[in-house]
Amino acid sequence: MQKTIFITGASTGLGKSAAKLFQSKGWQVIATMRNPEKETELTSLKNVIVLPLDVTNSEQITETIKNITEKYSVDVVLNNAGYGLIGALESLSEIQIERQIVTNLFGVIRISKAFTPHFREKKSGTFINVTSTFGLIGFPTCSIYSATKFGVDGFSESLASELTQFGIQVKVVAPGGMKTDFAIRSMEVGQHEAYEKLTAEVSKGYSAEQLENYTDAEDVAQIIYEAATDNKNQLRYIAGNDANALYDERLKNGAETQIQNIKAMFTF
Repeated sequence: MQKTIFITGASTGLGKSAAKLFQSKGWQVIATMRNPEKETELTSLKNVIVLPLDVTNSEQITETIKNITEKYSVDVVLNNAGYGLIGALESLSEIQIERQIVTNLFGVIRISKAFTPHFREKKSGTFINVTSTFGLIGFPTCSIYSATKFGVDGFSESLASELTQFGIQVKVVAPGGMKTDFAIRSMEVGQHEAYEKLTAEVSKGYSAEQLENYTDAEDVAQIIYEAATDNKNQLRYIAGNDANALYDERLKNGAETQIQNIKAMFTF
């Protein structure tokens, strides 16, 4: 029996890679994005439905998911939509901070809440929430981004035990750096003269040379597919060599030691 996955943020990067992979495996894909009229690749694929959805619009979320669950039996929800807000806290405006939280955290919460009755009634279903290495480990200039991604991780862990009684699984995929245009297309940067040295040091991690060492979006999409199909009672899936190295270091040495090491790197 054909399965169905619902994906947010499917227009580019990891979301699009996941949509294409699941479609190639015979799944029906409901790919959502803010501007579907610009999409040409996914609309040409069999069993792919492209729909408009802005995860900051709570009314649109409610209406869209109501319409979807009336027509389709959804098996997996992939909460992927999001962007990076990078900069020292002092450099960020209230508008920037609020938009980041509404998109990255509230979006996941609202989508999950809207789909939960559907999964509960069918006594099955899987939420897969995309977080980040910076949803597991704090790093300078990522305070608000990490706040949202740590938030998604904590939300997911709590929700997993809340919904297990109904046969519903909640999983987290935490990628490290990816070879996508995320750093250009999906990143907003704040600047403050007091933090110029720090910002310059951190920005080395986003250089063209460094980006080449990152993981392909297709490889992360494969981990998402495994999370959706492996039938494991597993919460977190760490994706990418850099992500695994950092997380393994935290597990081996402890969080406090890793935090002190990171602070030492940026003590000028």
